[in-house]
Amino acid sequence: ALTAAGNARLVAMADAFGDRLAGSLDHISKQHEGKVDVPKERQFVGFDAFQRAIDSDVDVVILAPPPGFRPAHFDYAVSKGRHVFMEKPVAVDGPGVRMVFAAAARAKEAGLKVGVGLQRHHSAKYTETIERLRAGEFGQALVSRVYWNSAGVWVVDRKPEWSEMTYQMRNWYYFNWLCGDQIVEQHIHNLDVGNWIMDDHPVSCHGMGGREVRTGDRYGEIYDHFAIEYVYGDGRRMQSQCRHHPQTRQQVDEFAHTSEGILHVGGGRFTPHASSKAEAWRFRDEDPNHFQVEHDALFAAIR
Repeated sequence: ALTAAGNARLVAMADAFGDRLAGSLDHISKQHEGKVDVPKERQFVGFDAFQRAIDSDVDVVILAPPPGFRPAHFDYAVSKGRHVFMEKPVAVDGPGVRMVFAAAARAKEAGLKVGVGLQRHHSAKYTETIERLRAGEFGQALVSRVYWNSAGVWVVDRKPEWSEMTYQMRNWYYFNWLCGDQIVEQHIHNLDVGNWIMDDHPVSCHGMGGREVRTGDRYGEIYDHFAIEYVYGDGRRMQSQCRHHPQTRQQVDEFAHTSEGILHVGGGRFTPHASSKAEAWRFRDEDPNHFQVEHDALFAAIR
């Protein structure tokens, strides 16, 4: 946000924990000298810190705490007339999603601008690939395959002086009420692309999951692997895998099997079947950092 065009400044911060706020502020200040003005009186700590930060004299709010809090934070920001950038996912359960939808409708009615951190939608490679698919260049998408298979993420060890609430919030990725599990918190990126490929949303799904590697109490309650098949209204399928297993194959990517060949969406490449009359294609243009582009787009929309 601070490297988007214009004269944006960071003027208020909020966190449940003071040490986390201080560390983040120090890091951002070193990265963006002259664009950070967050004195002690605008450093807010605690469960109501988000309200006090949003109540400050600000134009744009960035929501990047654990997603379990996202619906309440977004709802409050919209009620105060703030433009919003919020990280994905927007919620971790049905009631949270419905709360976000309601706030989004109010934001649209009020002319507020809202961005969500599904940054692949701001990638030149992804958007051109999907546009060519939409235009029929690669045939019809019949099946999509999406993956987030990696070694896993951080884990925070429990300290004797912490309450259970403090421990779970410090180790938020491993508790469903805070993160929604790996599918919601990470694999959402690939599932989003799969729906983008199919130009639809699934109507049902079935699959499996479990805990094979992360079995101790320190890993909370989430699974470490899933395999899900999603079914669309017209019978087409999306095959989904996500796992956190160290020393196994790592793959974060998306593919489409079409009537004419195989489309590697994450790689921006199409390989036609031997019998197809479609031509091979590969994305060769510049693909600017889409983490930056999503903020550029939001600030341009606001202005």
